[in-house]
Amino acid sequence: MIDLYTSPTPNGWKITVLLEELSLPYTLHAIDLSRNEQKEDWFLAMNPNGRIPVMKDRDADDFVVFESGAIMLYLAEKAGHLLGQTAKEKSQVTQWLMFQMGGLGPMMGQANVFYRYFPETIPAAIERYQNEGRRLLTVLNDHLAERDYLVGEGVGQYSIADIANWCWAHTYAWSGISIDGLTHLQVWLERVRQRPAVQRGIQLPARPAPDDVAAAGRQLIQK
Repeated sequence: MIDLYTSPTPNGWKITVLLEELSLPYTLHAIDLSRNEQKEDWFLAMNPNGRIPVMKDRDADDFVVFESGAIMLYLAEKAGHLLGQTAKEKSQVTQWLMFQMGGLGPMMGQANVFYRYFPETIPAAIERYQNEGRRLLTVLNDHLAERDYLVGEGVGQYSIADIANWCWAHTYAWSGISIDGLTHLQVWLERVRQRPAVQRGIQLPARPAPDDVAAAGRQLIQK
């Protein structure tokens, strides 16, 4: 059994979607970012960085994993699914997971901060992060021109790489980024969106009220 401590954010959805895809039993613990629950001592004992998501594997002596990408790798390895079969495939999955962790997520996250939450309007910062977000989405678009999913050729194979990148990419409008002209990306976004596990996963935990969303966003620039 997995204990998952999370919130309805792109990084949080990566794990709820994955758990739904893997059909692993888990208990969901919603963390209220607007009230800084992720900074409380009991949470910091699991993740000293004070960020969601965090998981605890009760079947492995309460082993704790933090950082969404690390959690995805752990769960996919545990289930033996969505990680690729060969060393080459596993490397490709990991490469595209790192692309999201090191590029797409941070750049879109900063676009969100300056476009949605920062107390001052700084056009240069907004433009810089929106442009970089668009560039990274274009990288995905071009890679998807000859494949259905990020790993493999032709139809390819759905993996944690798709889940991780989709959970950020599908929020492009919130970041103020246009995907006009990125037709391969658009098709992939819809293809992944149609998966029942994805539809379930992005509803977990229940989304907070708009005021709480704004409060949680402000925490990004205060901490």
